[in-house]
Amino acid sequence: LQVVKQRFAQRILRRRRQVAEQRSLFEGQALHLWQARFYDFNVWTERKRVEKLRYMHRNPVKRGLVTSPELWRWSSYRASAYGERGPVRVNAWERLPMRIRLPAA
Repeated sequence: LQVVKQRFAQRILRRRRQVAEQRSLFEGQALHLWQARFYDFNVWTERKRVEKLRYMHRNPVKRGLVTSPELWRWSSYRASAYGERGPVRVNAWERLPMRIRLPAA
């Protein structure tokens, strides 16, 4: 993911610099693409896993979309709390059968 973000940022920033050179609009300003406070990282501990799940489950409530986490249809809350299966599969590790399309005869 880091490489994808780096390459994307380099390409976009290169284009913006070219435009800035032509127009001199961004003279003296630093060009940033990604917000520093949002970054990806691996979750290694159970404590951190619970922290991140709570954050995700509370987001729809915090934004005023629902009154409680279990009411958000696209949340994994009900799967985590009650073991229910919802529209989004959570930790479904069973193998799915491959569908192979045979060439037309």
